[in-house]
Amino acid sequence: MLRFYKNFGGRAVEIEDYTENCWVRMIAPTEEELLWACSKLHIPETFLRSSLDEEERSRIDEEDDCTLIIVDTPTAEKNGTEIEYSTIPFGIIVTPSGVVTVCLKETALPAQILDGTVKNIKTSKIRRFVLQILFQNATLFLYYLRRTEREISNTEKSLRNDMRNKELIRLLHLDKGLVYFSTGLKGDQAVLEKLARMRFISAYPEDAELLEDVIVENRQAMEMCTIYRDILSGTMNGYSSVISNNLNTVMKLLAAVTIILTVPQLVFSLWGINVPVPFEGNEWGFLAVLGIGTVLTVGAFVLALSRNWFKK
Repeated sequence: MLRFYKNFGGRAVEIEDYTENCWVRMIAPTEEELLWACSKLHIPETFLRSSLDEEERSRIDEEDDCTLIIVDTPTAEKNGTEIEYSTIPFGIIVTPSGVVTVCLKETALPAQILDGTVKNIKTSKIRRFVLQILFQNATLFLYYLRRTEREISNTEKSLRNDMRNKELIRLLHLDKGLVYFSTGLKGDQAVLEKLARMRFISAYPEDAELLEDVIVENRQAMEMCTIYRDILSGTMNGYSSVISNNLNTVMKLLAAVTIILTVPQLVFSLWGINVPVPFEGNEWGFLAVLGIGTVLTVGAFVLALSRNWFKK
């Protein structure tokens, strides 16, 4: 899909066709659209292909008059009744005539730029527009991290009431999402720091403060991600200990019951052998054996109580 946008009243508005200094947005482009971008905008094909690679790492590359900036952007996809968090490469190609963004699928980043969240957009100010995109990407990480933290809290409350596999698996999925976020933020931070060392904003000193804000926002997201990962790790370790302790309690109870039931079984087995035994031929023999078994069983039960075998 190929779309074009230009700023009107400080917002990005879709236009019908390509013009100078507009924002070209490519989402899962076809081969024809890739060829158009290569020929019309003079973008190296490798830049476009790299942006569409799901395994591509965050990096900056320059060739001729084009600059490729690949960052990881967060995604939230619904899988059944749950939401799974991950990241996907988002390519920003800076050309002399405008900005081109390339992504393998629809993400929340362009949507937040188009809905007016980003103020004072000017697609003609190419480098500033790129920094606004990067700032919004870091902000989006913070938004998804807060959502993840709320889901961790809600899942933990459910576990307190009823410890089920569903909640534990949910915590594992959230931990997986935080790993993706952490890896993506570290890669993005390296890109931003490299961008600060380049001559990307040397001609526009007023943009240096915006780039610094982007770096600070991304660093804050990294710190939040680390905190939430530590909290989640502690929560999962705590519940693992609780599960292990519950299992030990159940095994302790079963062992106590087994020992108590073994006592009468032993008594009745002794009087069941095919040799002369006490009370043989006595009409009260059965009751005597039964009484012995009962007394020993009660004794074993009292012993178990005194050793706290039934306490949790």
